[in-house]
Amino acid sequence: MSDFAEYESNSPSLTVEQALANLQQKDDSGLRYYAAWWLGRFRVKEPEAITMLIDALGDQTDRTPDGGYPLRRNAATALGKLESIAAVPALIDCLACEDYYVRESAAFALEMIGDEQCIPALINLLDGGVEAAVQVDGKPHLRQPYEAILEALGTLGARNAILMIEPFLAHSTEKVQYAAARALYQLTGENRYGDRLIQALDGKDLQLRRSALMDLGAIGYLNAADPIYNTLAENSLKLIALKGLLENHLKQQSDALSDQSKHVMELMDGLL
Repeated sequence: MSDFAEYESNSPSLTVEQALANLQQKDDSGLRYYAAWWLGRFRVKEPEAITMLIDALGDQTDRTPDGGYPLRRNAATALGKLESIAAVPALIDCLACEDYYVRESAAFALEMIGDEQCIPALINLLDGGVEAAVQVDGKPHLRQPYEAILEALGTLGARNAILMIEPFLAHSTEKVQYAAARALYQLTGENRYGDRLIQALDGKDLQLRRSALMDLGAIGYLNAADPIYNTLAENSLKLIALKGLLENHLKQQSDALSDQSKHVMELMDGLL
C-alpha cells in the first residue's frame, strides 16, 4: 500500500470546507500536506482552493531536514491536476526552486495545464545540455528533472527545442533517453523515435519496460500495439498503454472505426 493510500484509509473523509481549513493549519504540516493532495485528487476547482494552492507554492514553513518543500510539491501536483491556468506564473517561478522535487512537480503540472507560456522557462533548464545532466553534490538525482522537462516540452509542442532535446537520446540514463524519444516523436512525428521506445520493450529491466509502455501510450504510437501486447509486463499496464494508443488514434479519425482501432481493441480484449 502506498503512503497516500495508507494515509487516506486511516484518515476520516474530508469535505471541501475541511480540506481548505486544513490547508491553512500553519501548525500542522501533515494536515496541510494531505489537504493539498486531497484537493488535487478530487479535482476541487473552486476559486478559493486554487488561490490557497497557489499561495502554498510559496510556503516557507514545511521543510524537510535536507531543505525540501513537501507542501510546495503537493500543491504543484494538485494545480496540474486541476489544470489551473491561473497557477502558471507561480509554477514557472517554482522551476527556479532549490528543491529538485518542486521543480519536477512544477514541470509535470505545467505539462498537464498545457499553457505554452512556460516553454522558455522549461528550455532554460536544459542549459548545458547532456554534459550538465549529471548528479551533483552527492544527490540521488540529476541536476535537473530532465524526464519531466523533456516530456513537458514534447506535450507542449515546443518545436524550437528539438535541437536541444536530440542529444538527450544519448544520455547515460535510459529513462531520460526514453523521455527524449517520446518528446521528439511528438514534435516531429518521425517513426524512428517511436521505434526507439519499441526497442526498449525488449529490455531486461522490468521498470524500464514499464516506463517505455507508458511513453508509447502517451504518444499514441500505433505501430507499438503488438509489441505492447507481447512485452513482458503486467497486463494492467499493457491495457493502459493500449488505451492510450486507441484514444490518440480515435481523436484523429472519422466516426467509423478503422481496422487499426479494431485491432487495438481486440488486443485489449485479449488482456482481459
